[in-house]
Amino acid sequence: MIEVSAALLRGAVFLAGEPLECLVTLRNPLPPDATSASSEMLAWASAQIHCQFHASESRVALPPSEDSRHDVQAENETVFVPNRDSYCETLPVDGPPSFRGQAVKYVYKLTIGCQRVNSPIKLLRVPFRVLVLHGLKDYQCPQDEAVAPSNPFLEEEEGAKKDSRLADLATELLMAATSRRSLHLYNISNSRGKVGTFCIFKAVYKIGEDIVGTFNFSEGDIPCLQYLVSLQTEERIQEAFQHRRGQPVSYSTHARHQESCLHTSRTSFSLPIPLSSAPGFSTNIVSLKWRLHFEFVTSREASQRQAPPEAPSSEEASRWSGVEQMDVDTFSWDLPIKVLPTNPLLASSVSQVSGANSLTI
Repeated sequence: MIEVSAALLRGAVFLAGEPLECLVTLRNPLPPDATSASSEMLAWASAQIHCQFHASESRVALPPSEDSRHDVQAENETVFVPNRDSYCETLPVDGPPSFRGQAVKYVYKLTIGCQRVNSPIKLLRVPFRVLVLHGLKDYQCPQDEAVAPSNPFLEEEEGAKKDSRLADLATELLMAATSRRSLHLYNISNSRGKVGTFCIFKAVYKIGEDIVGTFNFSEGDIPCLQYLVSLQTEERIQEAFQHRRGQPVSYSTHARHQESCLHTSRTSFSLPIPLSSAPGFSTNIVSLKWRLHFEFVTSREASQRQAPPEAPSSEEASRWSGVEQMDVDTFSWDLPIKVLPTNPLLASSVSQVSGANSLTI
């Protein structure tokens, strides 16, 4: 009996273009009274990275399998040699991100195959998650090495230095793209008049961030009774792969905020972008975009504030209640936003994928 265990050394979330390193351990546990004849022989072992593509037959029309390959693999050496202690491979920088949608799925796995002498082949699979940052491919190898920060008292291998530069560069690109703030004001109105204004300070976010927006209904002509804000993704199949022309887009809701706001001058909301969600991306088969979806319920009558009744002269209590029925209108509005990946270490800290697995052969 041989025990095979595999564990990703840096967590289960990676950026496309980063190296994936996995420690593979082979053990032959023997009882104290065992002899050398009781040991087992390993015939061979191999490791390979796969991105498996799954599509809904009712939504995606794929060409014949022999004409198209939907399994993305790493480009370099993928053979695991046990005497090297660990398996290391660079993830393809142009691959799709991990994604589980309504029409398609992209699932990454490290597959380790092994076989004892005169025994069947067994496969050990370790799932992991990949985030894609567009633009990283063009900047991952800077021409000017002098601009990169370095410590003269530390000796680093060239590969480790390159990997560190890649992670640092990705962090810098994400910070530069998501830290820009500018006031975005939108007038909210329907066919009867102005309802209010909406304010948001940026339109580019990282997964894990909170989207904060504010409403100002004080200058509106039409009273807003209630509003609903939903954080949604839009999954669209590319036209060449649509099962039928004019196929509807699939929407998924990740967070929502609902509030009654009659006689409210100002209010705000905060919606978190789940760390487990996929950033926006586009492949030749599917595209994923993010948006804020608003739904408003407004009164058909002009804004009128009901004043409280005057206190009666006697000691009898008076009753003050709102109207029982109102004629209302409803309308919706969509605001596109851009969602980028985050630091893979942060995503690994909350990932439900353990990045480890084992089996006995």
